[in-house]
Amino acid sequence: MSEEHKFVTLDYREYPPEEMKQRAEAFYKDMDRRRTVRDYTDREVPLEVIENAVRTAGTAPSGAHKQPWTFVLVRDPEIRQKIREAAEVEEKESYQHRMPQTWLDDLAPLGTDWHKPFLTTCPAFIVVFAQNYAVEEGAKKKHYYVQESVGIAVGMLIAALHNAGVATLTHTPSPMGFLGEILERPDNERAYMLLALGYPVSDCKVPDLERKGLEEILRVV
Repeated sequence: MSEEHKFVTLDYREYPPEEMKQRAEAFYKDMDRRRTVRDYTDREVPLEVIENAVRTAGTAPSGAHKQPWTFVLVRDPEIRQKIREAAEVEEKESYQHRMPQTWLDDLAPLGTDWHKPFLTTCPAFIVVFAQNYAVEEGAKKKHYYVQESVGIAVGMLIAALHNAGVATLTHTPSPMGFLGEILERPDNERAYMLLALGYPVSDCKVPDLERKGLEEILRVV
């Protein structure tokens, strides 16, 4: 171990096998309740809840520990309206001209189209930006495995919000350049995903879907 770099003792907690099983099963069952939500109330989510969820996302592993992400919380109604209008322009073009019929057929059971009312009915959303490189003292500094690192962070963000009782929806309009323009982000950042969040309406309905079973997604060799 190089003396040039600082290391600290790992804060690791090992649990008895039975407790490990219980914790793993309980977490799975809670996450299995998670569903994408499109119908929100306008009730505000406590800012501290969102901040701690973003803190959790910020603990994700990243290439060379560069932490190549920026999370922009958008609560301002006017900005959300601008983003909705821009997103619907791109989505309408995608649904009507860009997407092949096979894609449209796959989306049909979900009941989605180019209208994105959740962008203004939800109380807030987070736009996640991937930092393709850093800028330090006017010079570009390389980032590594940016897409992978940000993807892991987003997954942890979704799990953290769900754990706190906040519903979410992932939205990836394509192209997403307008998000950086409206939110005035620097050139080294590219929009990665928009995550709507909030409380679902009382009679919220979601598609009746089945997730793949363990035997379909796990291979033991």
